[in-house]
Order: sequence, then structure tokens, then C-alpha cells
Amino acid sequence: MLTPCSLLKRSLTHLLCALPLLASGPLLASPDDHWQQTLEEAKGQTVYFNAWGGSPEINAYLVWAGQELARDYQVKLIQVKVDDIAQSVSQLLANQQAGKQAGGPIDLLWVNGENFKALKEQGLLGAPFTQVLPNMALVDSSLPVSEDFTIPVEGLEAPWGIGQLNLMLNRKEVSTPPTSAAALLAWAKAHPGRFTYPKPPQFHGSSFLKQILLELTPNPAPLYQEAIDANFARVTAPLWAWLDELHPALWRKGKLFPTSAAETRQLLDDGELAIAISFNPQEAESAVQTGALPPGVVAVAMERGALTNSHFLAIPFNASARAGAKVVANFLLSPAAQARKADPAYWGDPSVLRADALPDSAKGQPALRFKSVAEPHPSWQLKLEAVWAERYGH
Repeated sequence: MLTPCSLLKRSLTHLLCALPLLASGPLLASPDDHWQQTLEEAKGQTVYFNAWGGSPEINAYLVWAGQELARDYQVKLIQVKVDDIAQSVSQLLANQQAGKQAGGPIDLLWVNGENFKALKEQGLLGAPFTQVLPNMALVDSSLPVSEDFTIPVEGLEAPWGIGQLNLMLNRKEVSTPPTSAAALLAWAKAHPGRFTYPKPPQFHGSSFLKQILLELTPNPAPLYQEAIDANFARVTAPLWAWLDELHPALWRKGKLFPTSAAETRQLLDDGELAIAISFNPQEAESAVQTGALPPGVVAVAMERGALTNSHFLAIPFNASARAGAKVVANFLLSPAAQARKADPAYWGDPSVLRADALPDSAKGQPALRFKSVAEPHPSWQLKLEAVWAERYGH
């Protein structure tokens, strides 16, 4: 005669002899089951992705991603091109104040730094979600992905790529690249009008201020804590003195600044500049390959280290297509998507995945091309931008 246990083994082999488990309550769904439910829920959804739209290469990459997502997951991706993601943060804050808790216009955000800090502090993000993304297991945890400008991420945003501030320069004109604040100042004075940086609070311009501040600060420890009025003037005094010397030697004598990194790169391509600012360590190589910059343009970083951060994907509190947004984020973390993103022929933005998770074609592209220096606390950037505007904003 068959025992109850043997009957269970025959009919429910994956539970073995599970009478005690059955008596204690229903089995928990596995992570795979939850992700399968997410995939089913996402089918047919349209994901509105608010992302900086100032790069033709990035825009083209997102068109490719949209085609892949539509074919493989039946998710429609629409890039909402913005000049500054702070505009999206303000839109979400207005939604919150109006009580719009669902059906929001933004499903996914490309974000980091002070914008993430504002989103987190104002409660404008949904519940933590990265723990359910299968491809998060492939992320290189040695990269700066658990904090965003010193602010703990806590599952509220998924890492997407790595940025490092660098100088794109034409080696035909710059035989000895300036790799310190002092050397850059000396070079600019010797070659007036041949260098400039985007106008803060544009991201690249603000990042340049932080890079130079880190170069000129003997003790950077205060920069990694909340900026306070008691020490702000003292810590930043060397930066303003340096800029006062630099500005008369800049393009247009520092009376006019480019409004974007794309404009600065165009000036480099046109020959008006010999040095431009980038936050993508492979942008120079990519732009040379695509013909957007002339041969001979290379990337160099400051000898003490390049300002380095990760950029992330976040889901707002009132996203209309939350499941679809998770599917998009997970796809953008896939080995195929990360490898294409890292390829200078397409974008050149470094991958956040472990090298062993990438296809062979992408294994030779390190995430950190240059020695790195961590981002200061985001409060410093806001104060730097305000003082810069007072001093030089015209």
C-alpha cells in the first residue's frame, strides 16, 4: 500500500514529502515568479523615459533600445528629451502637491547627484525596486553604485553607467596636455580664447567647478559632508581666485559661456577651441570614429584623479507604467545593452557590469579608464552654482 508520503512524492515531486510545509501555509513565490509577473504586466505598456536629449549618440542608442524592447517584451519606450532633469523633478513635485498619486507623466528618469537627493528627500520616488531586477546580479559592486554623490541609493535607482570628467583636446595643438589646475591655467593664459567650459548650472560646467575645487583644496574632507556657511567661503576661496585668473583667458574672454557640452564639442570640432570638457571618458574616441570630432582629439584626465560618478535610472512615485519601467531598466542593464552602450561606435559610456558578465567584444573597455576622485556631497554643487552665478553670471 502507498503511504501518504509516497503519494505526495509521486504527484508533487518538487515538494518532496512536504506535509509540514503545507500545514504551515502557502509556499512563497520565487523571485523568478515575481519577475515573470512583471514581464506579463509590462506587455503593452508605454514607458515615458525622461532623459537628457543633448547627445545624438545617446538618442540613437535609445532608439535602438526601444526597438529591442518592443520586439522582445512588447514594451514601447518613448524618450522625453529634456535639457535638465531638474525640470522633471519640479514636474513631479507639482504632481505630488496636487495629490496626483497615480497616472503620472514620467515612468523612468535618468538621474544622479543633487536631483536624486531632491527626489529622495521629497518622497518623489516609488518603493525600492532594484532588488527585483535579475540583471542587478551582474553589476560590479566595486564601482560607485551604492551611493550617489554620498547619498545612499537604497534600491531607489539602478546604476546605468559611469562618468569621469576629462579634457578632450586636439593633440595637434596641445603637445603637452595640462593635467593639473595650475597647468591648465598656464596653458589657457598662453593660448587665450582656446578653452572654455559650459555655463553652470549645466552639468558639465558645474562638474568642472567641482573638479578644480578638489584639485585646489588641501583637505577635501569637508566636501564630503553637508556644505555649511561657516566653512564654505574658506574652502572655496582658492577656486574663485583661480577662476578670476582664468576667465580673461577663456573663449570670448569669459564674457560668454557655451550653454551645453554639445555646443562646446562643436566649438572644438570647428577649431574655435583646442580643449573642451567631457564627462564620458570615451566620448573623444567615439566622436572621432563617427566624424563628430577631427582625428587627433584624445581624452586626458587630471593627474590627481578624474571626478567620477555613476548615473542611474529611477522610477517616480506615480509612474503610470511601473512594471514597464522595471523591464526597461533591467534591459538597459543586460550584457548586450551594456556592451553596445560601452562601444565607442555607438555611445562609449562605460558599463557598470562585471567584466565576466560582458561579451568578449566589450571586455577590453574598463569602467574606470582614469584614476577616480569621488563626487562631493550634492549640497556643495548647489552652493557653487549660486555663487558662480553671483560672480560671473552676468
